[in-house]
Order: sequence, then C-alpha cells, then structure tokens
Amino acid sequence: MSAATVEPPVAPAPRAQDAHAGTGVHVAPAARPLGSVDRPTISFELFPPRNPQAAPRLWETVRQLESVHPDFVSVTYGAAGKTRETSRAFVSRLLQETSLSPIAHLTCVGTSRAEITAIVEEFLDEGVRSFLALRGDPPAGEPDWRPHPEGVETASALVELLREIEARRCVASPSQAVRARVRPLSVSVAAFPRGNAATGGTRAQDVASLLAKQDAGADFAITQVFYDAEAYLGLVAEAREAGVVIPIIPGIIPTTDPARLLRVQELTGVPVPRDLLDHLGAADDELDRHRRGIRAGVDLINGILDGGAPGVHVYTYNKHEAALDLLEGARLDGKQRD
Repeated sequence: MSAATVEPPVAPAPRAQDAHAGTGVHVAPAARPLGSVDRPTISFELFPPRNPQAAPRLWETVRQLESVHPDFVSVTYGAAGKTRETSRAFVSRLLQETSLSPIAHLTCVGTSRAEITAIVEEFLDEGVRSFLALRGDPPAGEPDWRPHPEGVETASALVELLREIEARRCVASPSQAVRARVRPLSVSVAAFPRGNAATGGTRAQDVASLLAKQDAGADFAITQVFYDAEAYLGLVAEAREAGVVIPIIPGIIPTTDPARLLRVQELTGVPVPRDLLDHLGAADDELDRHRRGIRAGVDLINGILDGGAPGVHVYTYNKHEAALDLLEGARLDGKQRD
C-alpha cells in the first residue's frame, strides 16, 4: 500500500462491553463487522523452532493459528543472523504448505551490506515478498562492540537497501519486473509507543525515526508491546501530527503468564504495570489467572480499536491457546455468533 493513498482511520462508534457467557471475558458487541473487507486485521508473530523437538509443537500452533485466517504472520530473525537458515527454512515451509502470508524479519546490526543483500536475495528467491526491517540490538555483554564498517546502521537505511535490491532485480529481469507488479514488495518497520526503552529513546525520537522509515519506503509499522491504550493512541496522534501516514498496527502480548511478562520487561525495558501483576497474582488457580489475563487483553484491544487501530498483531511466543482466546474474547476470530 502506498503511503500517499492511506486515508486516516475513522474511529468506530463507542461500544459497550458485556461478558462472554462461557469464560467471563469482556467482548465487543456484534456490531463489529465480521467477514467484511473493513474488519480489523489480525496477525501473529512466530519464531523458528530452536531445536527439532520443538518443531511438532510449533506446527500444531501454526495450524491452529491458520484456522482463523490471519492477514499475515511475521517470523523472527536472530540477532546478527543467528537463525538465518532456520528462519529461511521456516518461512519457505509456511509458503509451501500453508495458506499463511509470512513476513520475514530482517536485522542489520553487525552485518555488511553485501551479507544483507545475500540474505534478502535468498528470501526473495524463496518467494518471500514481505519484510520487517529492524535495526536489531547490539550483542549483549559486549561493551566494546562496534557496528560493521561496511554495514547498515539504521532501520531506515535497511528499508532503502531493500528497495534498491528489488529495483535492481526488476531491471535485470523483465519477468521479475512483471512479478513485482503483481506482488509488490512490502516493507514494514517497528514503532515504540513510549520510545525505545532498550536504547533510552523517547517517543518524540521514535516518531522522527518512523517518519524517516516512511520516507525511505516503509509501508506500515508494527509496535512493540504496551499495556495501556493511551500508549498506542498517543504514539499514533504524535506520528500523524509529524506527517506519518502509514498504518501503525498495535503489537499485543497475551497477559496470561506473569513470568513471561517479566521476561519481556527484561528484554525490552517496557515495564509491566504493577496492578496487572497483582491482579494476575490474586487468581485462585491457573485457569482463573488465564481468564484474568484474557480479560485484561480484551479490554486493551477494545480500547485501541475504539481509538481507530487498524487491527492487532499478537506476539504468540509459539503458543496458540492464549492468542486464540484473546481473539475470541474480542470477537476477532471470524466466528459468527447468535
């Protein structure tokens, strides 16, 4: 989608919340369009199996997620290309054996332009037409680390490189040029609702970075995790004021597992609200904790959709149960209800 053709989202009418008879989950009313072209998008993040033993469980998750017909799934790519081969193999299998549309993550930290070009060519040759362009994080525990002298140092520069590679392939091959018009290359980027805590960045700095990524050719953005609607809605408002017009998809983590939430906090620097942890900790048992987490997630989804979000991107951690319960609670699973 061209940035020039994106129209500002129209906020839906306010919606009441009621309780799902089976789970006690707050849900949106039936007024939300289902099966229509303007339904909110749904998408998931997956990572390649870390060992052969994990593969069967991952593919069961893939099949379960496929059943709700997501608009796309993104596939992570380890820092400095640590999962290069497994990521490529996983994406290739998704293309060949499922109906899913994969987006391949791509990082540029510690990698030369030539190496990145080779990686992109591999993905393109496999039939990949979508990338998530990320700067990536420097290796942990290496205070003297320096960027690759012949590398790409920013996500916006990586977006430009992806566009250059695609243009060069189209010039070299008329057949490729035709295929590129039928299936245009899509490039997405990251956004940070309260700034990139891992690097000490502010929201204002991220908005400026998002504008640079848009100018470089990004088609849409996916946010880092957040826990309150205002974090996302505030980012969108500031970005629009600055001239960012590409869609910004909110990234949501199911809030059912306190240990995972704290691990994500450690990795990203995004703090988990104390009241959410206390609420989960007050559960009578694991099932009650799961229900409490799903209710909190559904309330967050309803808040951002009411504010005009185009859809939701769920960080699954290769587990389908909580992700699908979250979509069911928010009535985004495409199922018709009485």
